[in-house]
Amino acid sequence: MSTVLKKPEWLTKRITNMDVIEDTAALLKDLSLHTVCDGADCPNRCECYAKKTATFMILGSVCTRQCRFCAVSKGSPELLDPGEPANIGKACRELGLKHVVVTSVTRDDLPDGGAVHFARTVHEIREQNPVATIELLIPDLNGNWDDLKTIMDSKPDVLNHNIETVPALYTKVRPQADYERSLELLKKAKELDCGIFTKSGIMVGLGEKDEEVYEVMDDLRRSDCDILTIGQYLQPSDQHIQLKEYIHPEKFEEYRVTAESKGFQYVASGPFVRSSYNASSGLEKINFK
Repeated sequence: MSTVLKKPEWLTKRITNMDVIEDTAALLKDLSLHTVCDGADCPNRCECYAKKTATFMILGSVCTRQCRFCAVSKGSPELLDPGEPANIGKACRELGLKHVVVTSVTRDDLPDGGAVHFARTVHEIREQNPVATIELLIPDLNGNWDDLKTIMDSKPDVLNHNIETVPALYTKVRPQADYERSLELLKKAKELDCGIFTKSGIMVGLGEKDEEVYEVMDDLRRSDCDILTIGQYLQPSDQHIQLKEYIHPEKFEEYRVTAESKGFQYVASGPFVRSSYNASSGLEKINFK
């Protein structure tokens, strides 16, 4: 029988501005848009919606992979919505977003992994929000670097691909993913366009050791990754991989200091940190034009 850990006080948030939260949710519903905020049961959802921001999730709401940490629905995916890119552009305009983050479910069923849809989404955002910066959080595309080039040619400002956890836990946490392939994707992205910032993220609290986390940092820097996020894993349900430990904020600060010493241009490290949480802060603090 697994032991249920008591949630510490530093993982408590107050919900405020319910009217704004409901307005943001209604806009997204009216445009038939999915968000990772809802799909992944993000603990920052209400805070972000209250600020009239969200992380858009394209390619449907059902993932073809069986990652054991993720709350996103899994199974047989829907048909692509051809109007989704334009609706995201419209939502960005109505919300007044200055920095837009777009992610997706993984679609191993699509010949291009959804690359063209990503590119179209970038085009629509730029068409309707010409001054907004754009960050894409993409799947591994099964290592198809032609598809990666399709995405990079759309010229996002930031290309994010999460490494998620340490290599020793991959078979348990990400059974259909490959650690080396994810590192290679980040390296290839820089080779395709060195002017685009690259970013990756890792969860902690799954039983990883400090030295393993530091080795991931080194591997990411060897792949020329610019930005790193480190956050607390929160177990979505009993069916997901078990949480082993709540990491104290002081340890997150140690991770941040160590990562910065290794050469990352920006590091966000804390219990509530997620790839897209306050993502614009990273661009404000690095050499971004």
